[in-house]
Amino acid sequence: MSHQIITDLENRHTVKHYDASKRISVADLEVIYEALRLSPSSINSQPWKFIVIESDTAKQRLHDTFANKFQFNQKHAKTASHTILFAHKTNYLRADYEKVIDTDIQAGRTKPENKEQAFGAFAFVDMNTDDQGNNAAWTKSQAYLALGSTMHALARLNIDSTPMEGVDHELISELFPELEGYQCDVALAMGYNDATEDYNAALPKSRLALENIMTVL
Repeated sequence: MSHQIITDLENRHTVKHYDASKRISVADLEVIYEALRLSPSSINSQPWKFIVIESDTAKQRLHDTFANKFQFNQKHAKTASHTILFAHKTNYLRADYEKVIDTDIQAGRTKPENKEQAFGAFAFVDMNTDDQGNNAAWTKSQAYLALGSTMHALARLNIDSTPMEGVDHELISELFPELEGYQCDVALAMGYNDATEDYNAALPKSRLALENIMTVL
């Protein structure tokens, strides 16, 4: 199939080794950040916070979060150009959704007089909240929508990436107090692969055949 989207997805792979000397340009970062901001989420809840690891100091902090486990991902902390921590709010409240509605009103999407009516969508949050007020499973799903959206944007920009579920959310919470109230279960390393060391780049893409995973009714 000949299509730019398919070409992007065929060319992307999970990087195993980065070239630490190569950095993502400021212009490309602006596109990545805007793509991240425009990510979809259920009821437009946006129950997330993104921490961008850019400075050497921040990279050292991220490096230190691998002290106890997932050391196979530790090398990416310092060699990738940037890493994004995708964190989700563990207790998404009506007050959080009110910020979304207020933004809708400012944008002209919702009329001011319809503000209370707009809270009707919050019923979906209630459906996914337990008796202790925890809705982390639902908000975590939204973070993965943002992850997928960002990975495709990177592929379009010919920037390599490594999605990492192998992160220690407890140590990340300890070393990144900026995430108070949020939990990071996945991160995305970004940059440019080391062509001589990244063995995964040369391997053929392998996916199940479409007829094995899809039924058209």
